[in-house]
Amino acid sequence: MCGIVGCILKSNKAAPVLLDCVQRLEYRGYDSVGIATYSSSGIQIRKDRGKIDEVSEELHLEELPGEMGIGHVRWATHGLPTQENAHPHTDCEGKIAVVHNGIIENYKELKDQLIREGHQFVSQTDTEVIPHLIEKYHKEGLGMEDAMNKAISKLHGSYAFAVVSVDEPNKIMGVRKESPLILGLGNGEYFLASDAPAILQHTRRIIYLADHETFIIDADGITVKDVDGQVIEKKIETIKWTPEMAQKCGYPHFMLKEIHEQPEAVKNTLFEVSDIEEIVKKFPKFKRITFVACGTSYHASLVGKYLFEGLLGLPTDVMLASEFEFSEKAIDPESLVIFISQSGETADTLKALRIANKKAKTLTIVNVLGSTATREADYVIFTRAGPEIGVAATKTYISQLTCIYLLAACMGKNRELLDELQLIPDYMKTVLSFEDEIKEMAAKYKDAQDFFFIGRGFSYPTAMEGALKLKEITYIHGEGYAAGELKHGPLALIDDDVPVVAVVPPGKSHDRTLSNVEEVKARGARVIGLGSIDDHVLEYEASDMIKFPAQISELISPLIYVVPLQLLSYHISVQRGIDPDKPKNLAKCVTVE
Repeated sequence: MCGIVGCILKSNKAAPVLLDCVQRLEYRGYDSVGIATYSSSGIQIRKDRGKIDEVSEELHLEELPGEMGIGHVRWATHGLPTQENAHPHTDCEGKIAVVHNGIIENYKELKDQLIREGHQFVSQTDTEVIPHLIEKYHKEGLGMEDAMNKAISKLHGSYAFAVVSVDEPNKIMGVRKESPLILGLGNGEYFLASDAPAILQHTRRIIYLADHETFIIDADGITVKDVDGQVIEKKIETIKWTPEMAQKCGYPHFMLKEIHEQPEAVKNTLFEVSDIEEIVKKFPKFKRITFVACGTSYHASLVGKYLFEGLLGLPTDVMLASEFEFSEKAIDPESLVIFISQSGETADTLKALRIANKKAKTLTIVNVLGSTATREADYVIFTRAGPEIGVAATKTYISQLTCIYLLAACMGKNRELLDELQLIPDYMKTVLSFEDEIKEMAAKYKDAQDFFFIGRGFSYPTAMEGALKLKEITYIHGEGYAAGELKHGPLALIDDDVPVVAVVPPGKSHDRTLSNVEEVKARGARVIGLGSIDDHVLEYEASDMIKFPAQISELISPLIYVVPLQLLSYHISVQRGIDPDKPKNLAKCVTVE
């Protein structure tokens, strides 16, 4: 996830405006920044890795001349955070500059072809194929707009990008496909941005682009065209947000925004399947898998255990990173040790990774490109969640799970599972539509002092993650248990003051978990059931029920059933007067042991 901006102004001061705009998008990325402006001297670019303020202080971004330009703030996906990989990117002659948000799935194929034709690339990004494609078709005789449209026809993936060219100066062109992009109308001045916060200080009059719509901005205004090249009359909306509200896209907290971003995070992470297939081809024959992680990532690893043992028959261990050193002698060269970390900088995880590297092959699943874990592991799989501001992990957890499922499917050559994973974003959107119902449920349970979360098999890690979210942001004690373990002690704590959240998707563990629901009911507990819309028995037994589409199997349920548990904890937190983005005593990245 990155942020792009652009503007055409009346004054020769585009650079300070572009700098202000990208600063307001820093929550979309913060590992590099760049600006390109156009003046009589041509296109001038300044860019580098690092946070915006640091780069600006070093390069004086605001001093670039020109009345128009484009800018970019990066969250690295393809290529490390370096000056070469920072946007904008240009063609061979530096006459075309592009900023891009999204993922070009077929960039390797396009890049190889362009190199064979004589194009010279300087970065490792997927984005750089765009200016080279436009250059190619422009040199074949097409005007810039037609060259851009032909380039678009060759791209697979999700993208929003903006283009400037010395051959058609004082014009910005671009397109949106499955990545956000808006246009802004000021007083004779015009803007583009990934999100409203970037331009809210300059205009509140917005045009929302739809997928496959292209645009041209010049001194005379904005023109939008459909996929067939026909001009469209677009409605101009007036935004009423404050700048702070806009940064959160209208959501009151980043956590809620990030919960709602999960369908997009899964969709973007699913694009990793081809890279994962290439990694799997390099694997030797492993006899054992060991997952190593902390906190939420540990719960994702538990799902991995059920996947690798149930689908592949590979013995699989799950270990807390802080405890790994006590079991290092069990690791051998025939083991694959998988480390999961959002930041790639978690101290416990890095210590364990360094131990494992001496004895086995290592793989890391991480959200931050260029982090320490990515440099030290033998293999790397990237989640595509984008920056996560809220301390409690939501979309990064879902993206980690998605990577684990993709890895299991690729190792097992399980095409059926790969196809089923493509349905996850739509299932999530359905579940997110239940938010008002979950908010009402939160009001009923917000004063509880203890919660139990129960599940079996694939639902056990979901129960644990639900309990962790509750503890993190509501300060209510919650415990996640394997449902079959209740009778071995925890039942002594159940009474009518302890709500029990039961995760009961359809599948082989369904009936036994229902028996556990009856056990806690017999001891006075109020039950919140999570199950299929067709599960009338669970609906009868539960005090409240969250109903899921019936076609969601037990196998993929961890990816979807956790979403309402995130929402439940979020709304309980808010109703208890707590800021869910900043829970006490916790930090986003734990870099100490």
